[in-house]
Amino acid sequence: MIKWISTVLVLTGILLTNLNLYPLNIYFHGLGVIGWTIAGLLFKDKAILVNFGLQIPLFLFGFLKTII
Repeated sequence: MIKWISTVLVLTGILLTNLNLYPLNIYFHGLGVIGWTIAGLLFKDKAILVNFGLQIPLFLFGFLKTII
């Protein structure tokens, strides 16, 4: 279930990026990335962890930019 919810969040974030709806895109996509990282930890999937885990700091920068 976490994978499906995270997928919807990531795809929503991509759609919002294409619609130029900043910073909403960062929030949705970032939540999806966190969900996929949790799924990678639960299933011990290193490829998922590398892909999505490394995206977390990138989204943190974008999130911090919106609040500072």
